[in-house]
Amino acid sequence: MTSSGRDNWGSRLGFVLAAAGSAVGLGNLWKFPYITWDNNGGAFVIVYLLAVVIIGLPLMMSEILVGRSTQLSPVPAFTRLGGRRWSGLGWLGVAAGAVIQSYYMVIAGWSLRSFVQCLGWSFKGYASPAEGEFGAFLANGFLQIGLTLLFTLFTAFIVYRGIGGGIEKATKILMPALLIILLYLVCTTLTMEGRNEALVEIFNPDFSELSKEGFLEAMGQAFFSLSLGLGAMVAYGSYMGKKESIFKSALWVVALDTVVALLCCIAMFTIIFSVPGLENRVSGSTIGMLFITLPDLFYTEMPGGFLLGPLFFVLVAFAALSSTISLGEVTTSLLIDQKGWRRSHATITTTSVVFIGSILAALSLGANRLLSSFSIFEGKEGVLSTLDHLAANWMLPTGGFLITLFVGWKLGKKFCLEELGLEKPNWAFTVWLWIVRVVAPAAVLILLINVIMGKDFS
Repeated sequence: MTSSGRDNWGSRLGFVLAAAGSAVGLGNLWKFPYITWDNNGGAFVIVYLLAVVIIGLPLMMSEILVGRSTQLSPVPAFTRLGGRRWSGLGWLGVAAGAVIQSYYMVIAGWSLRSFVQCLGWSFKGYASPAEGEFGAFLANGFLQIGLTLLFTLFTAFIVYRGIGGGIEKATKILMPALLIILLYLVCTTLTMEGRNEALVEIFNPDFSELSKEGFLEAMGQAFFSLSLGLGAMVAYGSYMGKKESIFKSALWVVALDTVVALLCCIAMFTIIFSVPGLENRVSGSTIGMLFITLPDLFYTEMPGGFLLGPLFFVLVAFAALSSTISLGEVTTSLLIDQKGWRRSHATITTTSVVFIGSILAALSLGANRLLSSFSIFEGKEGVLSTLDHLAANWMLPTGGFLITLFVGWKLGKKFCLEELGLEKPNWAFTVWLWIVRVVAPAAVLILLINVIMGKDFS
């Protein structure tokens, strides 16, 4: 706790684990392996890694810099540094966080159901679910709302406890546990026959197999997987001490997020190459593969599946929870800084508002015809799909683009030098500033232009 009464991270490790937890989520556990598979591996991975270093790391440093320099959440932070005309950038981040949290809670709730289901199979024996069973589950509005509420309460409790006593303490448990389970999953899959093919597919690049669309997807995944453009890193950065290195902290976060993504890729590819006929079943639904196909494989094809099944969905739940608490902190910190509310009051208020959106998203999966048919974007039906498309394709890239302009041009060279603890520019600072001013905005602008032309990154 600082002299001003504002909570701070207890250590750099606390910040790194919390920020990495914000970034690590379902996008790492399944979306990255899925789109890597869809884009033929190797070359896609190389482009992704380059994009993480060239775009992701500088952008993360920029967001942390804004938060640490002001010790404020996104809206008051951008207002203090840029005046009222830039407050809209903070509001965009808060809105994006609330939108994502509202539907992410629903999907996170499914991990609880799958964990209980796998636990039952592990003790009583595996029984293949009837055809259409998962669809019936999605259409069960009462169950969807109940699971969403349970996950919402877990999230709210941690946010309610504050930074040191809640988020930092929780992520110091969640992230090591997540890594241990993931390493166990990877080590187990590497005993399977398809491991060599998997490693060659992931780490042997063939750029002739990478299309223009694949190149864009790699850039987009690098941007979205780090929780950039929604204010989470600004909020988390606001609790960072002035003596902490922004570069080292951001580098650790990016490295940890990337390692998790690659480990997940190794595990999933090995499973795919080891199970006869599975290559042809990797198709249009990432959710279907995660919650339908994988549980079946654990019990019918995987060594030690009775243990891996429940553990895998503990992994999914932990990854989701570490993300939802960062999203909850974005909205909660706004009311604390902007309105002077107590954390308890702010947490209850923001949780209640977001939960209303979660109810709408939960009921749009088949329980309510009107919400299920709701559509604004072509090809996206239902509140959940609409919110996902809105956030991933419009809100996050727009926020990321404006942040690069704000830090690179509005704050300027002298301000950034001081915040990064440098007396004069060195080569690393010069490269970073050039990326933030030119390369990163150009890259994000390319993503936005492709969205306008019909590309979907959700």
